[in-house]
Amino acid sequence: MSWTNERVELLKKLWSEGLSASQIAGELGGVTRNAVIGKVHRLGLSGRAKTTSSASKARRARPNPAPASAAPKRPASQPQSIGATALKADFTPAPEVEASPQVEPIAELVPISQRATILTLTERTCKWPIGDPSTDDFYFCGRQSDPNAPYCVHHCKIAYQPVSDRRSRKVVAQAG
Repeated sequence: MSWTNERVELLKKLWSEGLSASQIAGELGGVTRNAVIGKVHRLGLSGRAKTTSSASKARRARPNPAPASAAPKRPASQPQSIGATALKADFTPAPEVEASPQVEPIAELVPISQRATILTLTERTCKWPIGDPSTDDFYFCGRQSDPNAPYCVHHCKIAYQPVSDRRSRKVVAQAG
């Protein structure tokens, strides 16, 4: 397939009308969506104006597939059974619970005598950064750290949280 002047003009017209590359490929015939996209870029065609006809085209609605475990629908003419509610699904959403790490409150303001800079950090000082590194009042915690950790007891509780706590916070965040 070669790009004739007529096909290029039709491509430009369809592109300016807001058709997608797939739709243009279908109109032209014998050309792929990727070939249309490549030609559009080589021609330097910029973003196209959305016309009312293309902007108002609704996507085809897909039917939602029913879960395999869902009970079959019964006709409205059949009465609902009163006694079979033991297995009835409860679709009320779980209440949102605000997850927060369980740590003792501590003032983030470390006494000036314990504050550490990058030059004064040692392997036995807490390396928890406090503040914005681009400002002059940035510092590290500087308290004594645990022997096998880079942070003090307080900051270890913030940095290292049990996997089950992280999973429960992730579930709550996705539900919200």
